[in-house]
Amino acid sequence: MHVFYILNSFDLGVVKITPAHDPNDFEVGNRHNLERVVVMNKDATMNENAGKYCGMTREKCREELLKDLEKDGLLLSIEKMVHAVGHSERTGVMVEPYLSKQWFVKMRPLADKVLENQKDKDKKVNFVPRRYEKTMNHWMEITYDWCISRQLWWGHRIPAWYKGDEVYVGMEEPKGEGWVQDDDVLDTWFSSALWPFSTLGWPEKTDLMEKYFPNDCLVTGYDIIPFWVNRMTFQSLKLNGVRPFKDCIIHGLIRDKEGRKFSKSLGNGIDPFDMVEKYGADSLRYYLTTDVALGTDLRFDEVKMASTWNYINKIWNASRFVLMNIETLKEVRFDNLKIEDKWILTKYNNVLKSTIRHMDKYEFNLVAAETYEFVWNDFCSSYIELSKNSLDDETTKSVLYTVLLGILKMLHPFMPFVTEEIFKMLPIKESESIMISSYPKYDKKLVFDDEMKTLDEVLNDIVSIRNLKAVNKITKEAKVKFETIKELHDIYSSQLKIKGENLFSDNSDNMVTLNYKSKYIDITYYYEKEEEDNSKTLEDIKKLEESIERRKKLLSNENYVNKAPANIVEMDRNKLKEEEEKLEQLKKLI
Repeated sequence: MHVFYILNSFDLGVVKITPAHDPNDFEVGNRHNLERVVVMNKDATMNENAGKYCGMTREKCREELLKDLEKDGLLLSIEKMVHAVGHSERTGVMVEPYLSKQWFVKMRPLADKVLENQKDKDKKVNFVPRRYEKTMNHWMEITYDWCISRQLWWGHRIPAWYKGDEVYVGMEEPKGEGWVQDDDVLDTWFSSALWPFSTLGWPEKTDLMEKYFPNDCLVTGYDIIPFWVNRMTFQSLKLNGVRPFKDCIIHGLIRDKEGRKFSKSLGNGIDPFDMVEKYGADSLRYYLTTDVALGTDLRFDEVKMASTWNYINKIWNASRFVLMNIETLKEVRFDNLKIEDKWILTKYNNVLKSTIRHMDKYEFNLVAAETYEFVWNDFCSSYIELSKNSLDDETTKSVLYTVLLGILKMLHPFMPFVTEEIFKMLPIKESESIMISSYPKYDKKLVFDDEMKTLDEVLNDIVSIRNLKAVNKITKEAKVKFETIKELHDIYSSQLKIKGENLFSDNSDNMVTLNYKSKYIDITYYYEKEEEDNSKTLEDIKKLEESIERRKKLLSNENYVNKAPANIVEMDRNKLKEEEEKLEQLKKLI
């Protein structure tokens, strides 16, 4: 018999090779005529199979073995190698591989069942994003038998009992004296793979099993698809004959701004309670759920958290204004809709329809982008300002109430606390809590496309005219003359702050005129212009051109557009449009 000692920094064992096998032909991994013998005790000391080294620690054994090999002329060479060596997380001590008997699950039949089930579109587990189904299939294709026994203090104990050479495995403890249960416990993933049905009373056919199994949806990270998702799937197929859940949403990992994983050694971790204390739980929840597309890693940035806090603060302040002005509302009435009412109701129903579509596809980042644009710009910045002309009108109050209620419900999954608080302050009590209220429904009767297009153009006029006034330094004392249709007169007057005393009556040669004309308005400002040096204007033009160039470059960066918060990207787009308009006016002025 020939004996080969295997000696390195992570293993100490002996390989026996029978005489029938030529030791010169020995190859690592060749199993025929080879027998692995355990030479180490559980306490990492050498046992009787180690011969003269019996009783030594592993470290001492290695030292003595090297000396003996060198003394006998058997040591050919020593070379340093860099490789992965496992260490205990708690003690820092090197982990030593140890041969022992373990329990395994035969995987090939179970894996093949999963692969076959994934071919049936009505029975498969649907991954979102769909590309992660490849991860499941890949691991099922290359799977190997699964070691399910663990030497831990806590867990489901292996249901195996021993008496002499007899082994019994079963649901109940065997009858009779002398049976001893295995001390090992099941792998954590084996136990957690039972979760979709074991929590519902399985193996009994309970009402909960009937109602909730298979589950609708699982949310998890891509890093544990092979450990958890796959195992839930093949266990459910084996034990219940069906998939464990219909949909499996895969989210990315949270990393630091540089894309690194959070770790103690790097000291780059973020305590979520610190963020909650500083910005509120809703800010953290909204940011984490909507900042990036599903399956994409999120680079945590506190600046984005602050931006989310500003957004929620905007909603809170807008809601306070609405609540103060609708507190007397008893019922919703739409019998006297003005063009601005029809405009916001159309915008609201369009974003609601889009939100429902995106939510059904779990596209939370798209929900956030579209609702942000609607809430911040359409509702808060535009409609609330327009509504100030008719706050005594019951229809205006009804529209404010309806749209605010819809906003709260659309945002509730992402901002549960602030939306619940505002919901409870509404004058018309729909239900005790927003959580049990009905989700809003798209109402085609409240969609007025023509009026929406008209008011969109009017609001664009107002922005352009404001820019003209700013560029030409037209003050609020300037005289003005304008023509528009009756329905739009109050909107233009209020938004451009045109009062009776500003209306132009007499011409004057000393005044400069500035005209703006569009489809809905023909307006002329009359004002006295002071002579000034163009150098300031040229300086402003240069700054605007530099800012426009930077913003264009930023918005052409796909990485920024896809990963930055949707509200920030949209603000950059709007700002670019404003700067381009202002630049055009300044160049005309020169």
